[in-house]
Amino acid sequence: MVRVFEVGSRVLLAAPQRQQALPSHSLPARQAAARQEPAFRLAAQATAYADRAQANTADLRAATNTPYNTALTGERKSMLSGGEGSYAPQEHHKSHEDLWETVREETIENARHEPSLASSLHASILAHDSLGKMLAFILANKLQCSTLLGAHLMVLFQEAFADENIMDAVVADLNAVYDRDPACETYSQCILNFKGFQAIQAHRVSHWLWLRGRKALALLMQSRISEVFHVDIHPGAQIGRGIMIDHATGVVIGETTVVGDNVSILHHVTLGGSGRGGGRRHPLIGHGSLLGAGVCCIGPVTVGKGSKVGAGTLVVEDLPDYCVAVGVPAKVLRRKEGQEPRDTMDQCEYIYDYII
Repeated sequence: MVRVFEVGSRVLLAAPQRQQALPSHSLPARQAAARQEPAFRLAAQATAYADRAQANTADLRAATNTPYNTALTGERKSMLSGGEGSYAPQEHHKSHEDLWETVREETIENARHEPSLASSLHASILAHDSLGKMLAFILANKLQCSTLLGAHLMVLFQEAFADENIMDAVVADLNAVYDRDPACETYSQCILNFKGFQAIQAHRVSHWLWLRGRKALALLMQSRISEVFHVDIHPGAQIGRGIMIDHATGVVIGETTVVGDNVSILHHVTLGGSGRGGGRRHPLIGHGSLLGAGVCCIGPVTVGKGSKVGAGTLVVEDLPDYCVAVGVPAKVLRRKEGQEPRDTMDQCEYIYDYII
């Protein structure tokens, strides 16, 4: 600021005074710095947009208490609701609270070892007070674009992750990836860097929207997930718990697909439809199955529980439980009761698995 002094007939201009900088350790300085953090700015925007995000039609507002797994009927409902091979936490699996504490501890340790990541790790994980809010922030930042604001998405994701059924599925998926992927050394690594995990959690939100009749937004979410992660899952598809999509690039899952619990899927897998009629057009994948890289299952076929489908296989007919199938079209080589290929992740136990 330039100060003006009048001395007799002369006007003097004083040099601008420099504003004294606040000590970096002072409370105002720390508060000012905190306000520049991406997490703080996005949370502030999210709060401002929260009321607008709730301004849906009366029917949609009335549907907000719809359970996440509502609208599953007949064979689909019975398949995803339980039975042999369905998801159940293992003794070594971490609970929601234990996972959150572990993720924070891992992140603090990573920030110490890699100071250049400290700001990013703080904004993504340490600035939040729960697993759901952390995941909402990460996905909102990944999926935002010029016409779909991150603040709007953060409100949406936080609302969805407040549903206990969705968070139970998130925890199950995180435990599954840590168990099955030898490249996954920490839980925080999976949350921050594994696009298969991120894509399936974003799909859970789009499916949550789909069940509430918010189809326009659900389909827009599908489009953004496909653009960002290269994973195309229709919001109508029903996905179980304890799912691992490894590498994930090129995975396509159609509208009436049902994927059971404890299923492992590799990259370039297609669960595609056949025909234009109503009803079931897509595959049903049984609990505990493994779909190798490049598998194509076309039409309303059933892959039995505990089955292993080898890389590059084309499935156009039903496969029995606990089978090993390879080839174009798929040929069942053998059956082995009780096998759990989704855990071993052995896509080729023996070379004979690929000899037809």
